[in-house]
Amino acid sequence: LVIVPTYNERENMAKLVQRLRSLPGDVHVLVVDDNSPDGTGAIADALAASDPGVHVLHRAGKLGLGTAYRAGFQYGLTHGFQYLCTMDADFSHSPESIPALLEKAASGYDLVIGSRYVPGGEVIGSPATRKFISYAANWLAHTTLGVTAHDCTAGFRCYRRTVLETIDLDTIFSSGYSFLIEMAFHCQRAGFRIGEVPITFVNRTEGASKINRGEIFKAFYTLLRLRT
Repeated sequence: LVIVPTYNERENMAKLVQRLRSLPGDVHVLVVDDNSPDGTGAIADALAASDPGVHVLHRAGKLGLGTAYRAGFQYGLTHGFQYLCTMDADFSHSPESIPALLEKAASGYDLVIGSRYVPGGEVIGSPATRKFISYAANWLAHTTLGVTAHDCTAGFRCYRRTVLETIDLDTIFSSGYSFLIEMAFHCQRAGFRIGEVPITFVNRTEGASKINRGEIFKAFYTLLRLRT
């Protein structure tokens, strides 16, 4: 199951779902839409109506990335999926990289991260400020929390079912992008095996970025909170 949180992603929805559903292995898609004013949820509903492999969760409003992931994880666990992936809806993560994440997970890794910062990984089109913030957050996660993953702020991931059954998701305090750091931290602390595969991250070309100053402050606060 590929979980795709959305807020105002109508430009990308149909193309993304089509590419995901074209992957080998009957990859299912779950769109978790936060009541997008641009009608993303209605587009997702139309796609689901014509394809049993597409599923939609509608939420009342913009409730945060972390809570969208938790809702998606609960759906996936309830419906018996063994591998639960997460990705952005803006094509910064290539759908065609999903099989590489699944292959590495099937080889024995519990959490697989699509990484910009391992050999072969690349970042294209991101502003210098965003690159610096990403590098800084990862460096601090390594040095203050001891997280060994090179890209613990990446949202392109594959979790084995057992990880999400073991970690108490209700205790994950973070709600935004800092949720990603916290999940990597708890996975490592629980003794799960974390792997990475190189990806090319392409800055979005359609729609608007959801990262704001508040999310950045929350991420650094999360690092300090977990350190203590």
